[in-house]
Amino acid sequence: MIDFDLTEEQRLLEQSVREWAAREVAPKVHDLDREHRFDRGILPQMADLGLLGCSVPAEYGGSGMDYISLGVISEELEYVDTSLRVIMSVHAGLNCLSLLTWGSEDQKRRYLVPQAQGRKIATYGLTEPAAGSDVRGIQTVAVKKGDRYLLSGEKMWISLADVADNFLVFAWSDLDKKKQRDPSGISAFIVERAFKGFSSGTLKEKWGILAGNTGFFKMDDVEVPADNLLGRPGEGFKIAMFALDQGRFTVAAGATGLIRACRDASVRYAKERKAFGVEIAQHQLVKEMIAQMESDYQAARLLWLRAGYLKNHGRRNTRETGLAKWFATVASERAAGDCVQVHGANGYSDEYPAGRFYRNCKGAVIYEGTREIHKLMQADYVLGYRADKATRCELPPYQEKVNQ
Repeated sequence: MIDFDLTEEQRLLEQSVREWAAREVAPKVHDLDREHRFDRGILPQMADLGLLGCSVPAEYGGSGMDYISLGVISEELEYVDTSLRVIMSVHAGLNCLSLLTWGSEDQKRRYLVPQAQGRKIATYGLTEPAAGSDVRGIQTVAVKKGDRYLLSGEKMWISLADVADNFLVFAWSDLDKKKQRDPSGISAFIVERAFKGFSSGTLKEKWGILAGNTGFFKMDDVEVPADNLLGRPGEGFKIAMFALDQGRFTVAAGATGLIRACRDASVRYAKERKAFGVEIAQHQLVKEMIAQMESDYQAARLLWLRAGYLKNHGRRNTRETGLAKWFATVASERAAGDCVQVHGANGYSDEYPAGRFYRNCKGAVIYEGTREIHKLMQADYVLGYRADKATRCELPPYQEKVNQ
C-alpha cells in the first residue's frame, strides 16, 4: 500500500517549524535581504528546535528524525526564505550526514556531536574557482607529512564560508592520479577554522540569497591531522557523491517550498488587485499561471517524498533524488517568474516578496548539479548509458532501526 500521509510526529514537526519561521524569521527577512546581512541569531534558535541535528541519532547529539522529516523542515524553511534552507543543506545534509555515514567513532564524538547539538556549525567545500560540475578539475592538494596532511588550495561559492566552524574539504591526496584525472586520488578531510593557514571571506556582490552567507576559503599549507581523514585515502570522490545525494534532497524539498510561497503570494495579490473592474484572479491568464504553480508544487512534493522514502529504506536513490532536484528547482524558477508577472509593476518592487523569490530561485538551478548536468543524467538513465547499482546504500544507524 502507498501512503502519502505524514505521520503524526511529522505533522507536528511541520507545524512547529512553520510557526517558528513565521513568528521569528519572516518579519525580519525583508530587511535582512535588503541589507545583505546574515542573522547569526537564527542558528541557536534552530539548534534549540533540534533542526541542526535533525537526521542524526540521539547517541550523537541529534534528534533522530528520518529523511521525510528533513524534507519537511527544508520545505518549510524555504517557504520563508532560501537562506534558511541553505543552512540545512550544507550543515545537516552535506556535512553531518556524511560524518554520520563515513566518520570513525572518534570523529563522530569530536565533530558530529557538537554539530548536531548546534554548538558548532559546519559546511562543505568542493567547488573551486575553476571547478564546479567538473569535480575532477579541483586543484586543492593534500600532501602527507608524517602524521599530518598539508592542504593547499581555494574553495569558492561556499555557503556559510564566513560562519562555519568545521569544513568537509575535498583534495587530491595522490598527485599522480591528479595528473590522470583519476577520481580515486581524491580524499576527504575535516578541517577546522582554527587550523593555522586557514582564511575565509564573504562574497559581497551576489545577486540572490542575500540574507545568507556565501563566500570562499583559502588554505595555505593547513596542517590537518591524519585522524581527520574522512573514510579511507582515495574515497573522497565517493563521499562527495554521497553527500550530494543528501544535499540535493534538501534542495529539492526547499525548492518545493519556494513554489508554494510563490503560489500563495500570487493568490493573495490576485484576489486583492483589481483591473478592468474585477479581481485579476478572475482573468484567465492569471489563473493559468496560478494553476501551473499548483501543478508544479504537487508534482515536486511527490518527487521529494519518493526520494525520501527510498532514503529511509536504504535504497539507492541517486536517480530519484536528482530528478526531484532538477524538476523542483526548474519549476521554482518558473513559479518565481510567474509570481513577478502576476504582481505586474509591483513585482518589480522590493516592497513585495516576488522579486526576492525570483532572485533566490536561480541559485538552486545551478548548484549541486546544474540543470544541464541533471538533464544529461536523467537522459542517460533512460537510454541505458547510466545505471545505479542495485545494492542497498550504507545506512546511518537510526535508519537500520527504521527498517527492522
